[in-house]
Amino acid sequence: MIEWYIPITILPGICLLILSTSNIMLDLSKEISKLLANHSDEKIITKKLNQLKLVNRSMVFLYLSVACFVISGLLGAIEETLNPDTNSPIYTMIIGILLALLSLFSLIL
Repeated sequence: MIEWYIPITILPGICLLILSTSNIMLDLSKEISKLLANHSDEKIITKKLNQLKLVNRSMVFLYLSVACFVISGLLGAIEETLNPDTNSPIYTMIIGILLALLSLFSLIL
């Protein structure tokens, strides 16, 4: 059984990813607004909107990852006292890690 605090210690790193991704999203939104105001080329605007969609998807994966890590920590703390032989915190943490990786792949694209 993993310790219950391991998923909780990963949260600050994920939260930094959320902060930087939200800054990217804000900058991209401002850039799209400027392009729309200047009546720029539609191809550029379409590409920027696709980028914004990928960043938005990445944010969703990051928030779901945070939820999985918090649930994993809580399940680990509760099950440590009640039934230490279950593995549900490990599975929840693995799901959180996979969601964080999906988010990073979405950002790379």
